[in-house]
Amino acid sequence: MDIIRLYNRMNRLPMGKALFSRAVCLTAPYFSSIAPRVEILEPGRCVVTMKKRRKVTNHLKTVHAIAMCNMAELAGGLMTDASIPLGARWIPSGMSVKYLKKAKTDLTATADGSELSWSEDGTIQVPVSVTDTSGQQVFHALICMNIKHTKKTGASPN
Repeated sequence: MDIIRLYNRMNRLPMGKALFSRAVCLTAPYFSSIAPRVEILEPGRCVVTMKKRRKVTNHLKTVHAIAMCNMAELAGGLMTDASIPLGARWIPSGMSVKYLKKAKTDLTATADGSELSWSEDGTIQVPVSVTDTSGQQVFHALICMNIKHTKKTGASPN
């Protein structure tokens, strides 16, 4: 089942977004460290939120830089998975980040792949913006995603 169908199916349930987010964290346990919530998942776009909790803060009492990296990778990865053709594969191969402001509030990460071409093999850069509750951008990432499309052989698997 593709990720969009699963998200839409779970989203119809009571607490569906929370259930889907938990399922993602069971599949990739490291993401549970930030307790994310997937708010929107569609081809070309993913929005993930994270509460500012003591567990994700640094000595300055702001959200730790690596927690924001984790959030950006989750949003970018889910959006990539939702955007590539069925049967294609992806893996992150790098990330460049900019810390723009201290992250003092809950955060929202938005991965926007609406301008990207998902039909070719190779590396694409997925932009992810992280904003605070006032809408100010506090962090920006470009995540390199290595995309590989499977070759169709015409033979049916048995």
